[in-house]
Amino acid sequence: MTDTHRPGRRSLLAGAAGLGASWLLSGCTGTAATAALPGAAPKGAPDRGGTLRIARPPASDAETLDPASSLSAYEYLGALYNRLVRVDADGDLVPDLAESWEADAKARTWIFRLRKGVTFHNGRRFTSADAAYTLRHILDKATTSPQAAVLAPLVDPKTLRTPDAHTLVVPLKSPNAEFPSLLTHYNCYVIPDGSGTSIGRTGIGTGPFKLESFAPAGPGRVTAFEEHWAGRPVLDVIAFSSVADMSARANALLAGQVDLLSQTNLDFATARVVAASDRATIVRVKNSQWYVLPMLTTEKPFTDVRVRQAMKLAYDPEHMIKVALQGAGTAGWDNPVPPNDPLHIPAHPEHDPDKARHLLKKAGHEGLTVDLYTSSYDPVFTPMALAYQDSARRAGIRVRVKTAAADSYYTQIWMKKPLMATYWYTGRPVDQLFTQIFRSGSSYNETAWSDKDFDALLDRARAETDDKRRRELYGEGQTMVIEKGGAITPMFADRLVGISRNVRGYAEHGFEFDYLAIGLKGA
Repeated sequence: MTDTHRPGRRSLLAGAAGLGASWLLSGCTGTAATAALPGAAPKGAPDRGGTLRIARPPASDAETLDPASSLSAYEYLGALYNRLVRVDADGDLVPDLAESWEADAKARTWIFRLRKGVTFHNGRRFTSADAAYTLRHILDKATTSPQAAVLAPLVDPKTLRTPDAHTLVVPLKSPNAEFPSLLTHYNCYVIPDGSGTSIGRTGIGTGPFKLESFAPAGPGRVTAFEEHWAGRPVLDVIAFSSVADMSARANALLAGQVDLLSQTNLDFATARVVAASDRATIVRVKNSQWYVLPMLTTEKPFTDVRVRQAMKLAYDPEHMIKVALQGAGTAGWDNPVPPNDPLHIPAHPEHDPDKARHLLKKAGHEGLTVDLYTSSYDPVFTPMALAYQDSARRAGIRVRVKTAAADSYYTQIWMKKPLMATYWYTGRPVDQLFTQIFRSGSSYNETAWSDKDFDALLDRARAETDDKRRRELYGEGQTMVIEKGGAITPMFADRLVGISRNVRGYAEHGFEFDYLAIGLKGA
């Protein structure tokens, strides 16, 4: 999945055709199937040099290297660019191009102290003018950046100040104690001042690799940037291929044609085949994918909060994990904040089919029948839908599972049908998550849920400078999403990533890995 759910044109690697539909979940039951799968990447230091070959899902012909508006080029962005601030593997904010940051007492004005001695791929020095331009570019309506909806309520581009070459001052329209976390999104990679019209093709950044070639929906290549401020990367080259579907990507890995399958969650049967091979193995990325059954709150019967509550109480998340994930995940209990996030609250309503029946009767929907849309776009969608169908039956809810075409799923089904299956990558800070996916009016609010009290609470949390109180407010926000929102969150899944046994230094979090450290044994 791309973060904005835009599948595109298909292409094939020659000779990658052996794995087919027979590798799907048939014959796989219980949690024992995942027990034999490795949990971590091969250990040991990589050798210097070599070419890492990455197979990606097909993308749109409109795919761009402009970070502000990119929809699917994650692997390129992480190689080519840096942010001001990033999130580390423990979920903490850490310096990137900004060495430090601080706010005034009311969290109304933020000052970023920028790193010195940083060079763009074209030889230009990185300065505060580039950082300011990056924010203005995101906020420019012509850019159509998904992150604009998050930043525009807070930042007036006209008020940004650069008192010197290494200081950026960001006055906010309203206080926000979490503002730096909003700059960790992949749309916030820093680009050179004035490069907005060309950056989508040139990919000029400060990252550990520089662009050699790029074809939207096709192959590409990046090479090590010798002058990278944090040191030269281990690898010499990363080569990208666009490979049509999961089976073809898995076959390419097994045949030794590629070294890493990105944006790919292997089904369990395929993962076992990969893990048992001599050439490849599996890495399990813990709780990396947040699976959702969004209910459109603007469409009946989901306009009624009692129906939404019944749909959540009706199913057993533990049953869904066992059936759909074969145990490789964690129960969501309708809270979109992952359990490993430090702001996650563990409190939640219990599975209660009898209470679900009672709520449906009060709402006038006793014996409710709903259509739940799914597709083969992701291998978990259909098992998740069938597991929900089975579990909700105890509450008297009849679920008709409808299978839609994968290549048009995110243009014809997502945010258009009242109930469907989808997922997101985890790794967003809580404020980003709430603002982008649950706040009224957001373009990514896939349930169209609008709650003035929730929006006001989010504003209060942002303005709260006391860490303990802000944590409590974000906890209250989670409770409101659970009890009133339209997102059914059955589970967080471990992503099963296929890699060559020669890959070293692979440690993924969110949907990114360490481009400086990753390499190959025997390069």
